[in-house]
Amino acid sequence: MRVLIVGAGIAGPTLAYWLQRFGHEPTLLERSAHPRRGGYVIDFWGAGFDVADRMGIVPTLMERGYRVREVREVSATGRRVAHFDPRIALDAVSGRYVSIARSDLAATILEAVETDIEVIFGDTVQSMHGDGDRVQVQFAGGAEHEFDVVVGADGLHSQVRELTFGPEGQFERQLGISVAAFEVNGYRPRNELTAITHTVVGAEVLRFSIRDDATMFSMIFRHDANAPTGDAEAQRQLLRTRLRGLGWEVPQILESLDDATSFYFDSASQILMPSWHQGRVALVGDAAACPSLLSGQGSALAMVEAYILATELHDAGGDHRRAFPAYHRRLASLARAKQDAAIRLGAAFTPRNRAQLLIRNSVLGLMGIPLVARIAMGRSLRDPIQLPPTPAH
Repeated sequence: MRVLIVGAGIAGPTLAYWLQRFGHEPTLLERSAHPRRGGYVIDFWGAGFDVADRMGIVPTLMERGYRVREVREVSATGRRVAHFDPRIALDAVSGRYVSIARSDLAATILEAVETDIEVIFGDTVQSMHGDGDRVQVQFAGGAEHEFDVVVGADGLHSQVRELTFGPEGQFERQLGISVAAFEVNGYRPRNELTAITHTVVGAEVLRFSIRDDATMFSMIFRHDANAPTGDAEAQRQLLRTRLRGLGWEVPQILESLDDATSFYFDSASQILMPSWHQGRVALVGDAAACPSLLSGQGSALAMVEAYILATELHDAGGDHRRAFPAYHRRLASLARAKQDAAIRLGAAFTPRNRAQLLIRNSVLGLMGIPLVARIAMGRSLRDPIQLPPTPAH
């Protein structure tokens, strides 16, 4: 089949890899003019790690990723409040765990496919029309194409979802939280392989030193009003206004915003849909069931969804009428569980009151006890899903 995959982030290239391996002809279409950089560092494990292993990219991910030695919470004066060593989790998952920049994960997946398939940057879908046998697609750049199947892997603000299912507002669950991430070169101080957080009621700021003398910052904060969209300067100003009184290094971090080499800002929202497919169009990744950054598992879940969608299409002999419902049935409960977990974790990132903040820091303090950390992380680092075997091809 000729398959158009819209979106070259995590889910799209993963799906392209498996479809090409199973003998199909995928085309990747990406709105951005080039692979996206920046974003935030994620913890990568579970079934998504297993998919990466089957793709043969784990050695590269381990090389590009980080083995964090300490997660440290500090007070407004920089005093250590609580800490733990996340490497304790490695035994629980047999070492199948790495922290990695989301953009590095995406780049590694794309590198695995871009020499074998058509990848188009700087364009997106403008309109689609299905005649029952094919999907007629017009790109925003004016070109017209025909595909057997179209898959929207274009994220939280999916154009494919809007064209096929309707406006985003019908499916979006806003969590009242906004997220920002950016990188700065030459920031001091540096704490290698240490994730340092400063958390107050309603907000958390994280600093993490990455390679090439760069530092990644992420900021998560409660913000019930509509966050500015499409205006990076207005977003930066919101950060300065909302977070300037937090203490620790936050004023210095906010001053470095003007020197940022990358900048990401969005609302922490979820996508809840009764179905991820309609006709010859399907959704995957955040376009289908965004769990939000709070889940810590959006990228891994996207890879799992892409792998299972590809295997279902293979097992169904390319019959989307069988494959798409089977794909949704297999994954809907897992996706919803990740979304529900993200809502519960909201209090850990952005406590609503002083009591939640004290509980959060007490739990972090307990994680400093190796046995407690080993039990707690061992339980949480297991996905309740068994991947289907990779089909012969």
